[in-house]
Amino acid sequence: MQNDPRSHGLWERTAPAAPPTTALAGSVRADVVIVGAGYTGLSAALHLAESGVDAVVVEAVEIGFGGAGRNVGLVNAGMWVMPDQLVSTLGPVYGERLIELLGNAPRYVFDLITRHGIACEDERAGTLHCGVGPAGLRELEQRAAIWQKRGAPVRLLDAKETAAKVGTGAYTGSLLDLRAGTIQPLAYARGLATAAIAAGARIFTGSPVHSANQTGDKWEVKTQTGSVTADWVLVATDAYSTGPWAQLRTEQVHLPYFNLATEPLSDAMQKAILPERQGVWDTKSVLSSYRFDRQGRLVFGSVGALRGTGTAVHQAWAQRSLAALFPQLGPVRFEAEWYGQIGMTSDNLPRFHRLDRNVIAFSGYNGRGIAPGTVLGRCLAEHVTGKLPEAEMPLPGTPVETVSGRAMREAVYEYGAQATHLVGARLPGRI
Repeated sequence: MQNDPRSHGLWERTAPAAPPTTALAGSVRADVVIVGAGYTGLSAALHLAESGVDAVVVEAVEIGFGGAGRNVGLVNAGMWVMPDQLVSTLGPVYGERLIELLGNAPRYVFDLITRHGIACEDERAGTLHCGVGPAGLRELEQRAAIWQKRGAPVRLLDAKETAAKVGTGAYTGSLLDLRAGTIQPLAYARGLATAAIAAGARIFTGSPVHSANQTGDKWEVKTQTGSVTADWVLVATDAYSTGPWAQLRTEQVHLPYFNLATEPLSDAMQKAILPERQGVWDTKSVLSSYRFDRQGRLVFGSVGALRGTGTAVHQAWAQRSLAALFPQLGPVRFEAEWYGQIGMTSDNLPRFHRLDRNVIAFSGYNGRGIAPGTVLGRCLAEHVTGKLPEAEMPLPGTPVETVSGRAMREAVYEYGAQATHLVGARLPGRI
């Protein structure tokens, strides 16, 4: 997007076309104005429109421009935080409520895909969280015990079972989560937008919001070329927040994440590597992730930004890492590369904010945006329509709390990833 091949890479090349949209022009009235056309904003628009609410989305750039169009495409249940820790942080009421919502979120995503006929290469075979070394296996054993106690369809696989499903003997075990799967993430965002428009929502792109003012009981949200007057404002900009609600950016530390896509692999290699098409990520602190797209490209990613010195470091590491994981592959060529940023909060949990009267937001997905973003967008819509009172929301309302030392922490993320990748996968048997 914006003539930058490293912004959305493979996903932009292979996604169905976005629905036709234009920039906002002139004065528009609506019941609700939604700022941001990612998963949260588009889900909110779809659910509002289906409820008969006049919803308008204003997007600064294009549909799925932020994390929605750049991520790996893993549709996971829950957050990074273990369920029991989530309850400890939020308390039993909100903790259990959020666990239930997010545990069922992948199924809701796949149901939406089916209901609206969204072509997004969805694979529903689950995901594999793969253990690296004894410590990684212990983490997975703990996760498995917690989820199984809650009745989740997860299964701990040993090293042999993992090797059969992944195609490498590099892991000490894995956690198979059958609730999860993979999608083409930008295609899903565009499909949500198409469904929202079909239901009656209006979407304007190339329309960054520069101000928002309250007049009586209405809000007027302005861009350079137009304005929307509405009763409610839903802010759904997360890690790409600018303009009137740029303060959402201050409670997050941005973690860069890149992906590289190989050329389509041979049929033999596709049968040897991830033959059931699960998505994978590992337990390393500087983690790796990979999955196939529908055309047989292996999409391989990790922490880091493809800019400056990081580009060559991360690319070289990816080549070495793939060779260590899958020596049967031989030399591979990457035909696409891209990266984005993940908004990380201090406790790795999302936030619900009431920014002003009738101005609300969810943000801080911590790398779990697809399923949580979809169901939390629905929650915003249900709150506006009165179906979901604030006391029954899945998260408590909190003020925006600025994180200190953000710039330094973000530098540590990038240069730490570069240092790790500079030395990573150089020794035999090490990934």
